[in-house]
Amino acid sequence: GYSHAPDALSYGVDMKHIRWCGILQRIALVYVVVALIETLTTKRRPNVLEPRHLSIFTAYQWQWIGGFIAFVIYIITTYSLYVPNWSFSEHSDHGVKKYIVKCGMRGHLGPACNAVGYVDRELWGINHLYSDPVWSRLEACTLSSPNSGPLREDAPSWCRAPFEPEGLLSTISAILSGTIGIHYGHVLIHFKGHSARLKHWVSMGFGLLIIAIILHFTNAIPINKQLYSFSYVCFTAGAAGIVFSALYVLCFK
Repeated sequence: GYSHAPDALSYGVDMKHIRWCGILQRIALVYVVVALIETLTTKRRPNVLEPRHLSIFTAYQWQWIGGFIAFVIYIITTYSLYVPNWSFSEHSDHGVKKYIVKCGMRGHLGPACNAVGYVDRELWGINHLYSDPVWSRLEACTLSSPNSGPLREDAPSWCRAPFEPEGLLSTISAILSGTIGIHYGHVLIHFKGHSARLKHWVSMGFGLLIIAIILHFTNAIPINKQLYSFSYVCFTAGAAGIVFSALYVLCFK
């Protein structure tokens, strides 16, 4: 157990409101999936790669198939799952107040009616989600935006609602991040020359960044960390490739 002070003079874990998800849980789940694919497909990979640019992708095709399946599951669920109206209760010294969030739509990427939040509410229960999401810092919720602060009197009901930024559906999307990350490691193993490694990392990094920027600024798939959108995966994985390349140069210069 742990102490709840100074918010409450109590000790122990409240199983009715404990948060099941978190960033370490996400890392663990992604690592398990990627590591299992890597381990179980060892005998299916060639020992020597052909000197072709795409050979490293074909040699590890099962990893990419796993990442693609995660991507398909996320995209189909995010844009096709119907999100109905939902409600939650807020406890205070004045009692319990119930709020209703009106949705009844599909493919919405905003704070109130996205499929990511709906899956977590149905799976974990709303009392087990993160109680202080970043949504509450938006201009629609507080005059202190982009910082946290008192909620506006006319703030939408979803501003007070919990939301899990490390939930199940967004973690499935993060599997693709893990797939790209382990690919950077494959390059380190199979490409022996410094220039060959850097060319691959830098070209892939900039390629992912370009995809993310196009998706974001065309409003096709905005970069959204809370939903772990595909453009967010591309942007962070691309930036990681560029930064990794820069550190590699510094280490081996």
